Amino acid sequence: MRLRTLIAKFVGKFAYWFLQTFFSGGSSLPGKLALKIDPTILKSLTKDYEIIVITGTNGKTLTTSLTTNILRQQFDSVLTNSTGSNMIQGIVSTFLKAKSKNKKIAVLEIDEASLAKVTAHLKPKLFVFTNIFRDQMDRYGEIYTTYQMLLDGAVKAPKATILCNGDSPLFVLSTTKNLQKFYGFDHLPDKEQMAHYNTEGVLCPKCQSILHYKMITYANLGKYYCPNCGFHRPPLDFCLNELKKVDNASAEFVVDSMDLTLEIGGLYNVYNALAATAVAEYYQVPYEKIKAGLAYNEKIFGRQEIIAIYDKKVTIILVKNPVGINQAVDMIARAPFSFTLVTLLNSQYADGIDTSWIWDGNYEKLAKLKLPKVIVGGERHKDMLHRVIVAGVDTTKIIDVKTNFKHLLNEIKMAPKEHIYILATYTAMLNLRKDLANAGFLKGKF
Repeated sequence: MRLRTLIAKFVGKFAYWFLQTFFSGGSSLPGKLALKIDPTILKSLTKDYEIIVITGTNGKTLTTSLTTNILRQQFDSVLTNSTGSNMIQGIVSTFLKAKSKNKKIAVLEIDEASLAKVTAHLKPKLFVFTNIFRDQMDRYGEIYTTYQMLLDGAVKAPKATILCNGDSPLFVLSTTKNLQKFYGFDHLPDKEQMAHYNTEGVLCPKCQSILHYKMITYANLGKYYCPNCGFHRPPLDFCLNELKKVDNASAEFVVDSMDLTLEIGGLYNVYNALAATAVAEYYQVPYEKIKAGLAYNEKIFGRQEIIAIYDKKVTIILVKNPVGINQAVDMIARAPFSFTLVTLLNSQYADGIDTSWIWDGNYEKLAKLKLPKVIVGGERHKDMLHRVIVAGVDTTKIIDVKTNFKHLLNEIKMAPKEHIYILATYTAMLNLRKDLANAGFLKGKF
């Protein structure tokens, strides 16, 4: 091992120990310091690991968590970047803190734009591609640009298998040497239909004709085919056969004849569970261990995390793009109780500077719910206020707290209903959690 690599490891590990000991955090700084000293350190840190990479627009964090939970039922040592720090410096930090000497497996959530940088230094055994939707266009561009980022990452690891969401038309890859396997939904009888007119990614990847569908789950996902050139969804290797129940808090479904339960609501999260189950089947994990791994219901921050604030039950949901907000709205609309809604919009780099995506979100559905109170806030509170007014939300029910956390807390305290849903962009969610920790509502969780 090179002297530079040894020094980089020592500095990174010391930085991690120091931050954890004295500041209770710091997920990417150790990696930044180590990379400054040795830009190739990741190759050394990962050489003894079997690596699973999970990437895509939506669902990376939960899919990574569920996959890790399942594999830990089967294997003694499974490393993951549980903080969600999914760029190269965060990945380096993850390996710097590793201690296990047994068989080593790493399940890594990796940002789409960082994938090629990471796979230049580590070689995964398995890629999981969740989906591609329009997201943070200032960073990723259109969906075809994002797709190319994934291909650029995969081409550097040609021996890895790519486990794709087969319900996404873009993922029928033809430009890589990687073996492909597909997972998807096949739970409804065929019915001729087309996607909603405001849906991206519905052009045939081969001839650019508009795709038709025999089944649609949401957005551009489903059992698609092209009537012009014959392009169609590939046969599924891992299949959701039955969707028994999905509501605001849980789901019950059957994957490859296995009855499974997920203690998280929303159809979009069933896709995340399906992806994790497909990874487990790839690794031949027995049914009982898959079931136990999915039943693990510790909430990830911002992913339907429930926090007690005064006498209210507050659920925080991360949103960042049109498909994400639409699925979140569909999920909370399934709630069997009335609730107050809080929607917080920021536009920092991690959120996406361009907030025009809110106009493609179906906030009109919120207006139909006749909510007793709607609270808007965040750095772009004026944009959020304008959006919900245009959507048709009763203006007498809307409160603008701007960026005033004390005002927000007071409005939550005075909310007329026990249940509150908070829809927040990434940095708004982080700021909120930090404020809640400082106020004593999140002891030891931030």
